[in-house]
Amino acid sequence: MTPQPPKSILSRIKGLNPRQQEAVRYIDGPCLVLAGAGSGKNSVITTQIASLVQECGMSARKIAAVTFTKKAAREMKERVGQMLKGKEGHGLTVSTFHNLGLNIIRGELKTLGYKPGLSLFDPEDAKALLRDLMNKDAQVDAEQINAVQAKISTWKNDLVLPGDALSFAADDDEHFAARVYEAYVRHLKAYNAVDFDDLILLPVVLLQRDPEALARWRSKIHYMLVDEYQDTNVSQYLLVKLLMAERATFTVVGDDDQSIYAWRGARPENLVTLGEDFPRLKVIKLEQNYRSTGNILRAANTLIANNPHVYDKTLWSDMGDGAPIRVVVNRHEGG
Repeated sequence: MTPQPPKSILSRIKGLNPRQQEAVRYIDGPCLVLAGAGSGKNSVITTQIASLVQECGMSARKIAAVTFTKKAAREMKERVGQMLKGKEGHGLTVSTFHNLGLNIIRGELKTLGYKPGLSLFDPEDAKALLRDLMNKDAQVDAEQINAVQAKISTWKNDLVLPGDALSFAADDDEHFAARVYEAYVRHLKAYNAVDFDDLILLPVVLLQRDPEALARWRSKIHYMLVDEYQDTNVSQYLLVKLLMAERATFTVVGDDDQSIYAWRGARPENLVTLGEDFPRLKVIKLEQNYRSTGNILRAANTLIANNPHVYDKTLWSDMGDGAPIRVVVNRHEGG
């Protein structure tokens, strides 16, 4: 069977619904695509990337699309690769937030005071270093090490540097964690190493403090797309803001009703902050659902209406009402 040629970008855009088309076409300013569950947000992101390259003539190397997992980034890159031809996609960045941060660190090793051959400590490496440092003060157990590791991670995600951590410490345990934090960062630097949280912290601090580095990276990235925006934490949002503040050409896709990671630092209120920092923000709602029938969506809308909202939305479907919802009570989880 002869393989079919790839669809043109115009035909792909015509295949989208009106709100999706609006989101793809809006590229001249900051844009929040409020994407309800099952509303085709992935099609919007990938089609917009292809449109920027093929219709707008933007070099793919000037575009960065970021998401939260390697799997999501890989799938996004594959879908975009099916739309772009030949060398059109050369240099395109589709990655996790942390991979983007690592690229910035590697590009700024000398500026940051690191040597070539930088090491990345995984959580177990970091835990081993903390164990060594903490056992110098007293015999500690795994629970204490985990607690200190979690606290340091929270401080880094909230951009609290070692010199400031003591002033944020609320009790004796946090005072101890703050002292360990200082020693931990000092030893990481001596090892010419960074940990997972540094991949966002270090680029943000660098771009805040070094105007030349900020100018370099703003010249590299002209358009940015952010998936699952409701899951960004303080430092991730600041990374986007710093890179995009000058041009304000970006699309973030998110839904505060799908935010489930507050326990690890995600801040759905970044949806509010975005509108405050970028007053020209255009909000486009994707409310047509392609997965569920009307009965399911009416029940979902009724339930979601009880959530605290930044923006209201109502999901709908053209798939008919479907079967009535049944409540099934089981005696135990196995049914």
